[in-house]
Amino acid sequence: MNYIVLDLEWNQSNKPEEREASGLPFEIIEIGAIKLNDTFTMVGEFSEIVKPQVYHEMHHITSKLIHMQMQELQRGKPFPEVADRFLQWCGGEEYLFCTWGNLDLIELQRNMKHYNMTPLSDKPIKFLDVQKLFGLAYEEPKEKRALEYAIDFLQIEKDIPFHRAFSDSYYTAKVLKCIVEKNRDVLRNVSYDVFHPPMRREDEVKVQFDTYTKYISRQFRNKTEAFADREVSSSKCYLCHCNLRKKIKWFTPNGKHYYCVAHCEKHGFLKAKIRIRKAEENRIYVVKTTKFISEEEVNSIIERKEHAAMLRKKK
Repeated sequence: MNYIVLDLEWNQSNKPEEREASGLPFEIIEIGAIKLNDTFTMVGEFSEIVKPQVYHEMHHITSKLIHMQMQELQRGKPFPEVADRFLQWCGGEEYLFCTWGNLDLIELQRNMKHYNMTPLSDKPIKFLDVQKLFGLAYEEPKEKRALEYAIDFLQIEKDIPFHRAFSDSYYTAKVLKCIVEKNRDVLRNVSYDVFHPPMRREDEVKVQFDTYTKYISRQFRNKTEAFADREVSSSKCYLCHCNLRKKIKWFTPNGKHYYCVAHCEKHGFLKAKIRIRKAEENRIYVVKTTKFISEEEVNSIIERKEHAAMLRKKK
């Protein structure tokens, strides 16, 4: 198994209406990557700039951040050519993408789709979000730190400038190696990019972590069809695998997030949360997480349900 530590730089229009009309809100202008082997040793590097085809002026913030001018980009090659070389460089061996945050794989696939390239996958892609892993290993899981903060925290030498695709992939690889040396088990906390949500039941994602589970459903025509599906609506204890009766039935405070609470005689109260996500062609899919909670948290959810009901009555 190899690990492809990827970082992208992208440009956008200074005019929001142009971004919307283009169908490509963020145009990739640089691809940088580090290849790590199964001992997390650097065994390869990739760095190429991309010649813009959509936006021919640099966004004012992008220009200040990456210290790159449009004239330099003109020396690059078109995105399909650079992306093809990058994917060939990734190699034929099994590999896992690693990124700082969860945006790079989305934008890579969006740019590939814009140029009618063969998709990376037709279903969710498993990857390592090194930003999330840093929080899990050293701070709070939900804390989203900047890459430079992590470098300072870990006292890693700053031997090249930040905010270029290659340098940020290089530093992300350094952070990942530190995380692995501290506690390799943290790597069990994989993430899933859902640029292409599952189309079939067999492609659905079901994964159990240390303190919660995640389920990513196939696509449905609407919410009614989704909640009619047993896998979506059921509550099951992920420790003893028993189907549970709900103490608090599904409710929503906002039409996007849904909650319920069930009770397991052996393991206590289980909260389930559903997020409704949009897919193409006006379809939807569901991301459901389940975790055990305290009785105090159950009471808080009851209050939230009552508040939501009161607001509906006022309408």
